[in-house]
Amino acid sequence: MLKLTKYNQRALYGGIVAAIITGIGAFILGSISGYEAKILIKTSLPGINTLCNTIVLASATILALLLTLLSVSSASKSRLKDDHYTQVLRIARIDTAVFIVAMICFQLFNLPITEADDVPANWYATIYYSTLGLSSLLSGALISVVIMLYNAVVNIIKIVGLGETDHPLIHDDAKDNTKNTNKRKTKETRT
Repeated sequence: MLKLTKYNQRALYGGIVAAIITGIGAFILGSISGYEAKILIKTSLPGINTLCNTIVLASATILALLLTLLSVSSASKSRLKDDHYTQVLRIARIDTAVFIVAMICFQLFNLPITEADDVPANWYATIYYSTLGLSSLLSGALISVVIMLYNAVVNIIKIVGLGETDHPLIHDDAKDNTKNTNKRKTKETRT
């Protein structure tokens, strides 16, 4: 099971709330027929394609920003704990997944589904709600990534810019030496 820190929980909740809010709009429309869905798909696809394109660009930019964050982290005078680098790695993984899904959705949404003659009319409602659901999930996922990035940047600003020395992500050499000594004693007593 994935252990979530308070920062990751905040980001996850932010993404879920955003996905729910954007998804509610789809259900406010109520039940629509296949013909209505076909018309709504035609009118909404350009906006959804733009959204996917924006998410792809934002995700790629965030990956580049993570490199800058790592550069600042490694140049800091403080020794950062592995938790910081794990946090950055988690952001990179989720951001890459959002990038890939947004790119695939962008390609799928560019298929001329409304021009196809072989698609049954009752499928259009399912396709329409699926596109709205996917766009809501992508929006929520990107918001989660941005909140996670924000948390990482705030931590670095506190450590590097403001010079905090008692931050939870900074190694405390005295505590670390005590923990390492205790770990060695525990290993020695086991053998």
